[in-house]
Amino acid sequence: MNSLRLRITFDEAAIHPIHELVCASPAIERELLLEGKSVDGTETILTYVEGDREVYEEVLAARPETVEYDVTPDGEGSFFVYARWELRDRERRLEAALARETVIVVPPLEFRPDRTMTLSLIGHSADLEAAVEGLPEGLNAEVLRVGEYQGYDTANRLTDRQREALTVAQEAGYYRVPRENGIEAVANELGCAVSTASALLRRAESRLVTDALEARA
Repeated sequence: MNSLRLRITFDEAAIHPIHELVCASPAIERELLLEGKSVDGTETILTYVEGDREVYEEVLAARPETVEYDVTPDGEGSFFVYARWELRDRERRLEAALARETVIVVPPLEFRPDRTMTLSLIGHSADLEAAVEGLPEGLNAEVLRVGEYQGYDTANRLTDRQREALTVAQEAGYYRVPRENGIEAVANELGCAVSTASALLRRAESRLVTDALEARA
């Protein structure tokens, strides 16, 4: 299978206002687009979000293009969102660029705080090249990897903030035995509340542990 791993950078006008939340609001840490389709200009998506549910819902409800939505909690500080909204012209053109005969967009698509989206495409080489070259104005693509499809890289499943928290904790001796510094030292270095630092580490640790166990299954 021919595969491309892409990082698409959106300018401020190009990114959808809902996906912009992960960039603009410290209350939203992460957003993964798990599934999606569009029919007659209306997109239906399922996303996984880590952050403040009320903040996300408030913005989603206020958007004039939102048709309907439903939010399902997934433990503390994370939730799934089923939403339908009318596509703007820019989203229609992005969809058209990726809708090549042999191309499959492989979920999840991750929206990051630096106004980028990472995704994988599978298809014939000519169609993959056409998809990248056909991206609308305001979207710039960087090819991260070309070759056989390798699945969703574990390292990419951590947010930048989670990776930073793990690095700080490691350097502070939080994971040494015996432990040299507690969560307060980690929070101080990150410049956040103790509860925030604790949540960042728990989510990162949970993801890494799950991946490790699944790899041995």
